Amino acid sequence: MRNLLSLVVAVASLCTICSAQTITETFGTGDNAFTMEFVTIGNPGNVADTTGAPNPAGSVAYTYNLGKYEVSRDMITKANSAGSLGITMQDMTTYGGNGVNRPATGISWYEAATYVNWLNTSTGGTAAYKFVGGTFQLWSAGDVGYNANNMYRNSLAKFVIASRDEWYKGAYGKADGSWSNFPNGSDSAPTAVASGTEANTAVYGQSTSTGPADITNAGGLSVYGTMGQVGNVYEWNETAYDGTNDTAGENRELRGASWEISGFMGGFLLDASNRLSMGPTSEDRIVGFRVASVPEPSSLSFLLAGGAVLMARRRKS
Repeated sequence: MRNLLSLVVAVASLCTICSAQTITETFGTGDNAFTMEFVTIGNPGNVADTTGAPNPAGSVAYTYNLGKYEVSRDMITKANSAGSLGITMQDMTTYGGNGVNRPATGISWYEAATYVNWLNTSTGGTAAYKFVGGTFQLWSAGDVGYNANNMYRNSLAKFVIASRDEWYKGAYGKADGSWSNFPNGSDSAPTAVASGTEANTAVYGQSTSTGPADITNAGGLSVYGTMGQVGNVYEWNETAYDGTNDTAGENRELRGASWEISGFMGGFLLDASNRLSMGPTSEDRIVGFRVASVPEPSSLSFLLAGGAVLMARRRKS
């Protein structure tokens, strides 16, 4: 029992070390090459928050990587060109412009899933979401990678749309396991700005015509190191609003609020209790998304095996 406890502590220590990492992934080639930055969210097996919505929320059993930034228009454009994806975006001409580093908005959940699938398959991995003849379907028991607890996501996929709990933990969680109402690590709303990276700021309280900020200029970082999880644009979550992920066409959760919510409402719409929903075919100029990468089963096995080797060496010494 003592050895098992030591193994668990050793593995947890490795995951804690990982929590300080920033990872850059490269996709596409030539003129269509682009990178995405991820921050590692550690403290696996954390206790869920019971003060936000839904209750509980934010418990994640594994260490994972969450996109530091929202997906940009440039990323979608290059993925479209490289993979012939056919994803359309909102024309933001009257909403601050179509700058390549602005968040990709006007994208449906299904289109976000198509983009994420390309991230996987273009790098030799398994598609996260099942489309048959262009129609989204649940993974079934006969499919390799089927997970009865989440029939939207293939368990062998690396890149995914951030789930409710993955998104929530990255926004409102702290490495010590505690929670805050806002990503700034505080229970007080961040200061409203049009753009910038100063700590304790977020992009909200702006006119509709101002539009969202560039993804790398969308306010201060969360405790875990993500930017723009509140304000700038709402973000799709992978998870169905009712939390079940058992019906293909049910409403998906949206979180985070947008640049145009009033400063007066910021204290409510940006906090951990705010969530909305839309159908997976819906598109809106204030809605984008964020990608996560999760450990593949082989990676988790490797981590546990490494802990076992550590214990074996300790016994020999």
